[in-house]
Amino acid sequence: MKVLIVGGGGREHAIAMGIAKSPKVEKLYCAPGNAGIAALAECVPIGVMEFDKLVSFAKEKGIDFVVVAPDDPLAGGLVDAFSEAGIRAFGPEKKAAILEGSKAFSKDLMKKYGIPTAAYENFDDAQAALAYLETAQYPIVLKADGLALGKGVLICMNKEEAIAGVKEIMQDKKFGTAGNRMVAEQFMTGREVSVLTFTDGKTIRVMSSAQDHKRAKDNDEGLNTGGMGTFSPSPFYTKEVHEYCVKHIYEPTVAAMAKEGRTFKGVIFFGLMLTADGPKVLEYNARFGDPEAQVVIPRMKNDLLEVMEACVDGTLDQIDLQFEENAAVCVVLASDGYPLSYEKGFEITGLENFEGKEDYFCFHAGSKFDGDKIVTNGGRVLGVTATGADLKEARKKAYEATAWVSFANKYMRNDIGKAIDEA
Repeated sequence: MKVLIVGGGGREHAIAMGIAKSPKVEKLYCAPGNAGIAALAECVPIGVMEFDKLVSFAKEKGIDFVVVAPDDPLAGGLVDAFSEAGIRAFGPEKKAAILEGSKAFSKDLMKKYGIPTAAYENFDDAQAALAYLETAQYPIVLKADGLALGKGVLICMNKEEAIAGVKEIMQDKKFGTAGNRMVAEQFMTGREVSVLTFTDGKTIRVMSSAQDHKRAKDNDEGLNTGGMGTFSPSPFYTKEVHEYCVKHIYEPTVAAMAKEGRTFKGVIFFGLMLTADGPKVLEYNARFGDPEAQVVIPRMKNDLLEVMEACVDGTLDQIDLQFEENAAVCVVLASDGYPLSYEKGFEITGLENFEGKEDYFCFHAGSKFDGDKIVTNGGRVLGVTATGADLKEARKKAYEATAWVSFANKYMRNDIGKAIDEA
């Protein structure tokens, strides 16, 4: 099979690694890819939102299967474009990708079908939102409705912060058109867990749990980012929690989308909060999480391509999804100053230290070739990942491996997976 992956970050590098192992793959392409993915696939300089060019390329090369990995092209309907051209594509259609594309839609869906989540109100008028804040309970969470690269969520401790938040989201449009509507949500407390699931629109198969670290600095301080590191599995995601979530959250979500005429095929990412009142949904994503994919995919026993095909073909009930009885930790090496302003173009050295090592991975998130050198090309540069017999071993190995690579202005959090020690 000839396979095309759309995307160019750490998530796509992990997906490429998984798919490249499949004996079914004859040729692997990635658009646009990055310097790390280039070791596994032929990278093509086409942007993820250049739908016509992507479809034309797929036709020209006789692509058999496409994996659309990022949120923007999914929400924009790239899977639909491939399907209309007669090319099988993994990921939800536009009408289903709204599960992530609109937080107001997803909150309304949960309310309608009784899926546990925080109490909320939706606003498309800033003055109405400001009036609501006069009687709201604090802390409160404000969310830009649309896609905001994982950054459009503000936790406001008091009314003054919330008023400033409404201004930021709805009036100053810090997150662009994502802030045309806003969700104001009850603040929940508890452990956060990320659970990725495959679905073909009827059947759901649950992957191993993970936990992301969104804040830029240690001790969950600093600004929200796209993710500074993650670990899998979460010791807090117990068998009892899993059984509750399957019955009350995962299966009802898939059924609700089908009932709404928005059958979802692909990956649903469930962001959960384990509250004192039981697990509740914080958010949905309509694709693999990043960096969650970097700790979940390396632990998967199955042929990733085979599972993705089953989602597209409606045969997921025939798949026995299995994971290694181990653990993985990913530490993101970022450019100092991320997520605000940072320099790029610095040479990355030491990448050869990962070659030939089965339990160490270096996933490229923001890298490119500059002549024969590989240089930094983003805020999140590398995802250094290690597997181990348990989380503590994986964490120790991942942090050791962060010293194997160097680049100017390298920055990382030093407490990824610290919760492991408290479990």
